[in-house]
Amino acid sequence: MADRTNEFDVVVLGAGAAGMMCAFEAGRRGRRVLLLDNGDKVGRKILISGGGRCNFTNIHAKPENYLSENPHFARSAMARFTPADMVALVQKHGIRYHEKTLGQLFCDDSARQVVVLLETECKEAGVVTRCGVNVGTVTREAIGFKLTTDAGELHCGAVVVATGGLSIPKMGATAFGYELAKQFGHSVIDPRAGLVPLVFGVEDRERWCDLAGVAFEVVARGESPTKDDKPKKKLRTPEFREALLVTHRGVSGPAVLQASSYWRPGGTVTFDVAPGREVFRPLLDKNARRDEASLFAALRGVLPQRMAERWVATLPEHDWTNAGLARLESELHAWTLRPDGSEGFAKAEVTVGGVNTDELNSQTMESKRVKGLYLIGEVVDVTGWLGGYNFQWAWASAVAAGRSL
Repeated sequence: MADRTNEFDVVVLGAGAAGMMCAFEAGRRGRRVLLLDNGDKVGRKILISGGGRCNFTNIHAKPENYLSENPHFARSAMARFTPADMVALVQKHGIRYHEKTLGQLFCDDSARQVVVLLETECKEAGVVTRCGVNVGTVTREAIGFKLTTDAGELHCGAVVVATGGLSIPKMGATAFGYELAKQFGHSVIDPRAGLVPLVFGVEDRERWCDLAGVAFEVVARGESPTKDDKPKKKLRTPEFREALLVTHRGVSGPAVLQASSYWRPGGTVTFDVAPGREVFRPLLDKNARRDEASLFAALRGVLPQRMAERWVATLPEHDWTNAGLARLESELHAWTLRPDGSEGFAKAEVTVGGVNTDELNSQTMESKRVKGLYLIGEVVDVTGWLGGYNFQWAWASAVAAGRSL
């Protein structure tokens, strides 16, 4: 088959993190693998990740750190390739790294090192890589698949869809993977922007957004809108204690990005702007002053000056009784906003939703509907938290597929 350049055991569509990892895992098993990408080079999103240093995993990554219609789906793949396994691969290639915060691991030097790692492993495994190739159609044959591309016709025994989601379209993101999945009978959970800044409506924008650049620590939680026609008990969404950043259009920062994946249009985001603190406790003392100056002084202990000033200015007429101060304290720990929307896929780090996991084998990532069709990475309805979790899902799902091909 070495002379038959249009025939392969496996064709992997998408040369990003998941696609490259899957390609060399299959190549290691002696499979003849072709890795295709529509861009001019491999690993484009890897190169811009983590501020150019690639947050390649999170040492705390567990299935509960992922959002999916089936919260248990990621367990099998995550158990087969753990953060420790990724660290071992990074160490094998002599890449120096460091832990930043909350278990996030970054390259000391550059994200380019991770791309080189993947390219090296692909080359050693005999993977054939072709960039700048656009796939037109993928059809079933009596044995395997036929692909038409602008570089010619291809035939293979298995197809792996690793085309990513809709986030960052300027990097080449398209809906191709979802359309292909639907063509083969799969359902797709509606994709939406995740890990994305949120945008305020006119009233909240006028009230807060002149404070753009102000940042402070919060505990954030995003919620979907309540639907009266669905009385089923609503599960409490996760809370994230990180920084909030006020922007010219709304809010961003790690805490907001995390909460955004759980927020849906019409829903709310709630912030505890003084986590773990009883801010107005000093005002309850017997001889304590109870006026705006003392209120501001207490707020300055937990908020930047401009935010503290604005908070006092936006409060309704103050009730200086103990009950009134208790209400002010409660509001400080439950600042609830209803965003008008998000910055969309152009600014989203990931896509929430994707190919329905009920239709995939969780151990191999193979379609339950079409033998030989595999779907991995972001195209699948599994979305991780901010901080290396999505890379870990890319590696784990890729390995699960690659080792079963």
